[in-house]
Amino acid sequence: MNARLETSSESVAGSAANLLSVLRADPPLVQCITNAVVTGFTANVLLALGAAPAMVDITGEAGGFAAIASGVLVNLGTPTPEQRAAMREAVGGAGTAGTPWVLDPVAVGALPVRTALAHDLLALRPTVIRGNASEILALAGRTLGGRGVDALDGTEAAADAARELAGRTGGAVAVSGPVDLVVDADTEIRIANGDALLTRVTGGGCALGAVMAAFLGAARQTGDTPLIAASAATLVYTVAAEDAARGAARPGSFAVRLLDALAAVQPSELAARAHVDAVRAVAA
Repeated sequence: MNARLETSSESVAGSAANLLSVLRADPPLVQCITNAVVTGFTANVLLALGAAPAMVDITGEAGGFAAIASGVLVNLGTPTPEQRAAMREAVGGAGTAGTPWVLDPVAVGALPVRTALAHDLLALRPTVIRGNASEILALAGRTLGGRGVDALDGTEAAADAARELAGRTGGAVAVSGPVDLVVDADTEIRIANGDALLTRVTGGGCALGAVMAAFLGAARQTGDTPLIAASAATLVYTVAAEDAARGAARPGSFAVRLLDALAAVQPSELAARAHVDAVRAVAA
């Protein structure tokens, strides 16, 4: 059976407020090995939030930089041979130094190169995995994935696969959708903030992976778990998306307004605006 956690919304929102304050007071250095389509947008999202982006994605530099970074994002959107080598190098450097890292298995499933790479990286136990439902199901070996970067499955369909992956890595798994789901081995957190315009901007989901890496960096100072860091990142990002959508006529104006909203979102407003539910799986 599932037992609902008491004051879950308040505790997640409180942690998000604290982590956002810590992030802005001491900006985490976030290494992003990400896809060519979203590099600039991802960097701007991190800057707007208050973090420091570093797009260090070549061999000979990636591993050493991961060792000094606060958090690392590995995004498989356009995995060129150079990037694939840099990803492996960065994950090795992060593992040696204890740097938390996020795996975003973009479009895994039917595409063989990225799928093999994703499974190799999964074995190295990412701190957080972030993807849409079809990507999470494919990474767990349950389906062949979605249609490119588009999910063909609902968030709840990936809940069991997400818990399985979290159990294998010892970290957290975040499934993006109309209601975001963040899990570890025994807890599920659902966040119902956000706006559909996030799906109309290239990099809307990919940038969230970078935000999670930034919050993992802040969590190194507070002692919060990967589950809490990923949930806090999701809450801050989706609350900002709601602000950006207010008055945005189309996706182009929304993208610009999202950067402004990320810079403007305040820790003090998160508790009142959070739509969060959490349950813990316990024996019947």
